[in-house]
Amino acid sequence: MISISRAGRALAVAWRAGRANLVVYVLLAPIAGALPVLAAWLTKLVLDRVANPAADAILGVAIGLAAVTVGLALVPHLTSYLRADLGRSAAIVALDRLYGATDRLRGLRRLEEPAFQNTLRLAEQAGRDGPSRCVDGLLGLVQGTVLLTGLLGTLVVINPVMALLVTVGGVPALLAELRLSRRRANLLWEIGPAQRREMFYASLLTSLSAAKEIRLLRLGGLFRRRMLAELGTANAAHRAHERREVRVQALLAVLSAVLSGGGLVWAVVTARSGGLTVGDVAVFVAAVAGVQSSLSALIDHLAGIHQAMLLLEHYERIVTAPPDLPEPTRPRPVPPLTQGIELCDVWFRYGPDHPWVLRGVDLFIPAGQAVALVGHNGAGKSTLVKLLCRFYDPTRGTIRWDGVDLREFSVHDLRARIGAVFQDYMTYDLTVAENIWLGDVDPAGPDHVRAEDACRIAHAAGRAGMHETIEALPRGYGTMLSRVFELDGDPADAGVLLSGGQWQRLAIARSVLPESRDLLILDEPSAGLDAEAERDIQLRLRDYRADRTSVLISHRLGTLRDADLIVALSGGRVVEAGRHEDLLVADGTYATLFRLQAAGYVPAEAGVTPTG
Repeated sequence: MISISRAGRALAVAWRAGRANLVVYVLLAPIAGALPVLAAWLTKLVLDRVANPAADAILGVAIGLAAVTVGLALVPHLTSYLRADLGRSAAIVALDRLYGATDRLRGLRRLEEPAFQNTLRLAEQAGRDGPSRCVDGLLGLVQGTVLLTGLLGTLVVINPVMALLVTVGGVPALLAELRLSRRRANLLWEIGPAQRREMFYASLLTSLSAAKEIRLLRLGGLFRRRMLAELGTANAAHRAHERREVRVQALLAVLSAVLSGGGLVWAVVTARSGGLTVGDVAVFVAAVAGVQSSLSALIDHLAGIHQAMLLLEHYERIVTAPPDLPEPTRPRPVPPLTQGIELCDVWFRYGPDHPWVLRGVDLFIPAGQAVALVGHNGAGKSTLVKLLCRFYDPTRGTIRWDGVDLREFSVHDLRARIGAVFQDYMTYDLTVAENIWLGDVDPAGPDHVRAEDACRIAHAAGRAGMHETIEALPRGYGTMLSRVFELDGDPADAGVLLSGGQWQRLAIARSVLPESRDLLILDEPSAGLDAEAERDIQLRLRDYRADRTSVLISHRLGTLRDADLIVALSGGRVVEAGRHEDLLVADGTYATLFRLQAAGYVPAEAGVTPTG
């Protein structure tokens, strides 16, 4: 029942993808099955009339056979075209559903699970050809059934015993192929991790972003050997399965040859004794071969459907997966932040077997103020930011926006109020304008930068100190920032590459493009900049942050000293909070970190102790 319902859903995808093509394809299936049977009988009639000159006129039968022959020549080509076109259209519909489902996974937890990545890879494969394979298999069954019925009827007329033997001989083949198809589907799951690692190493060997380090450290040979080892593991699994298939199919081929050979001997002996005409022998031989090939085709279609169903199971796991973050039935509107964000006894870990990253954090981020998070690596700063963006929910405790738990808001509406620059910011192989425009894309709007967006984009670039640099590029804001893709398909325009600091400024421009953000998160926004550029960015962002709530993270503590509140984290806990001067006087974690950094800029012989 599950397979039948899954097949129905695959047909629904094909129907949505191309109704006219599907209707014609369905109509052609029984015709394609009937034509060979009709051709066999017409051939018998022609041969009998040729062997018996006294028989009725042969011209009409010959014309009929010629017409059927034309049909046999045309129908496969038309069917092949319809199959290919329907498959492409169905893939678009199926992949739209698949990637729409992954987009509905608003958090990060599922994407971090290796098992989910394996399922997703098989789901992508099933989305590309699963629905079309189901349609092909089902219509192949229709075509094969019509053909098999006609040919078996022919055999029954000539030799009922032979018809029974050939039919029974197909049962072992059916059982063997179904078992092999299940094994094929299981094999794809088993070798999934090896194939993903192979693709990872292959991408490193061809990636522009990894090229400098790989060549400098001479890692090409290492990654090539690892890629080949993973490929060898997958190939060994395929080879073992294919050997099993060869053994099974060889036995089935021998059984088929014995049956057809025995039938041929019987037909020749019977014809010599006058029991069969020349036409009878021809149609008998064709029918035996046709029944065996039809049974083989039917079995292949059943096995193909079976395997497609098993792969579509992975596809349906993705498209029917529940949200990874619970959404309220009636989400509350997200108001402009007027009071602040409060973390109440927040505990968090990335999984039941993982250590606690946050341990009972209590923190209030006042609206309109800048709050800096400091601490050693692993103290929980970036994790806290992920919780504020609701990429995860706290394991225990709550985070409240003006007193309302974040889980009472729609994730989409909440994030519309948040802007962020992450330390692992993205570099998109798109134009300059698109790289900035992505910071404020209307989900219901156009899929391209509009002319009226130009002023906003330029203004955001100016805030990040990038406008003059962009204007000096070959095509200004229309310059492609990639050496992988050319602009508008023009091989002569290979684009340009920005420096790390310029990319970082572009990421900042992307985050400050929207005017409606209440909370601005800056996680190491100037880590790739020199001291002068860092100072310039901080001054520019200070104006943008003037009436906004902001959370700042930086290991350069000098950039945080003007924050309204500095919060020191250690071991997942808040160990101290206050203004820069007060924390220096307290001589705790922050003071220790700040003086260690400041000592690098103050000559030891000067005897100067940094203060506020």
